[in-house]
Amino acid sequence: MAFKLAPLPYAKSALGEVISERTMDFHYDKHHRGYVEKLNTLTRGTAMEKLTLEEVIAKAYRTPNGAPVFNNAAQVWNHDFFWRSMKPDGGGRPLTVLCAQIEHDFGSYQDFEQAFIKRAVEHFGSGYVWLIAKGDELRITTTENAVTPMVFGAHALLTCDLWEHAYYLDHQNDREAFVKGFLRRLANWQFAYERFTDRKRPLLTAKQRVEDQPIVHH
Repeated sequence: MAFKLAPLPYAKSALGEVISERTMDFHYDKHHRGYVEKLNTLTRGTAMEKLTLEEVIAKAYRTPNGAPVFNNAAQVWNHDFFWRSMKPDGGGRPLTVLCAQIEHDFGSYQDFEQAFIKRAVEHFGSGYVWLIAKGDELRITTTENAVTPMVFGAHALLTCDLWEHAYYLDHQNDREAFVKGFLRRLANWQFAYERFTDRKRPLLTAKQRVEDQPIVHH
């Protein structure tokens, strides 16, 4: 297969009460694996089969009738990123340089946390809430369905999955409790810091990025 299911960086049981092993059985073994398998089916025998995942996302995003490939490729990338955005016994405040930037752009870490949770709770339907770097500024944004910030020129630092299968078995309809648990107990600030310090190397070239509002693929 051209695209493979990346191994989890921790055991499925490692995320405690915030994300149970039962949820991971469905989320990783069925949803994430399903996106990988579907992407391979859609790209088999095409030129996209030889591209990187990021290149497939960029090409499919602006291709007529490219939604099926885009949605599955972006969901593979988003899930890989979401797993790395967490770690067992994570959460708390980020590392010094990143924390200073958050305090500069949001007023305080507490203000950032409140804004992140508010954006997540108010987001309608499926998607993701992200901490992104856009130029020299940090922002919080949400995307719908499979859309990923790279297609509109932003550099993702951290994300929390807002699709119901990410939290419904553990938290029912209480998305707020899930996102609070993500930030306070799971957020991998080391990963976010590494992304922050590497933000000058975008995943996509200027020609591949879409600087206006992203198209939402359904």
